[in-house]
Amino acid sequence: MMYHLYIGYQNYSSWSLRPWLLLKHFNIPFTQTVVRVDGKGIKASHRAYSDNGLVPCLHDQNFRVWDSMAICEYLAEQYPAMWPADRQARARARSICAEMHSGFGALRSQLPMNVRLRAKGKANTPEVAADLARIFAIWRNARDMTASNQVAGDYLFGEFSIADAMYSPVIWRLYSYGVQLPDDIARYVDTMLAHPAMQEWEQAAQQEDVFLSFDELIEQFGGVRA
Repeated sequence: MMYHLYIGYQNYSSWSLRPWLLLKHFNIPFTQTVVRVDGKGIKASHRAYSDNGLVPCLHDQNFRVWDSMAICEYLAEQYPAMWPADRQARARARSICAEMHSGFGALRSQLPMNVRLRAKGKANTPEVAADLARIFAIWRNARDMTASNQVAGDYLFGEFSIADAMYSPVIWRLYSYGVQLPDDIARYVDTMLAHPAMQEWEQAAQQEDVFLSFDELIEQFGGVRA
C-alpha cells in the first residue's frame, strides 16, 4: 500500500507541510503531486483530487482524506506512535493541535509562510507578539510535561509527534522573519530546522519557480488557508 498526497507549493503551503512532514518522519511510503495554489481559497480545479477543493488531500487508494488534521488523525490510527504514549500528554497534544488548527489569526495573516523569504523586522505588531507569546507558552508547557514524565527527546513531547508537525509552519515563520527568540525556544526551533525532512522541504521550496515579494505574499496568502 502506498499513499498519494496532493500538496500546494512547498514555499507557501503551510497546511501541506504538516502531513507531508509526518509521513516523512515515520518513513511511510507515499508519492506526491504539487499543485498550484494562489491563496484565494477553494479552487474548482482542485475538486478533481480533493473533495473540498483545497490541499492537502491524502489518497489511500480510492479513499480520500482532506484537511491536515484529519489526515494526521487518519495516519495515527495505523501508526499510534504519532501521538504521545501517555494519556494526559496525548490529550494535551491534541488540545494544542486543535488550537493551532483554528487559531493564531494575526500570525497567519501578517506573517504568511514563505520558506525562501528573509524579511527581518516584520514580526513587530502587538497582535503577532500576542500570538507568539501564546505559542511559546504552549511549547514550554509541553516540554515541562515531557520533563515531568521523564520522557527523553528534544521535540515537544519527547519523540516527534503530530504536535511537532502541526507547529512546523511556525518554525519557518520564525526563521524567515528573523524573530528574536528566547534561548529555550531557539533550541526547539533549531531541533526542528535540523530535521532531515524539514531540510528536504526547504530544498524543494528553493527550487520552485514561483516567488512572491512580501507585499504580494500578504495580498495572496495573508490569512488564507493554502
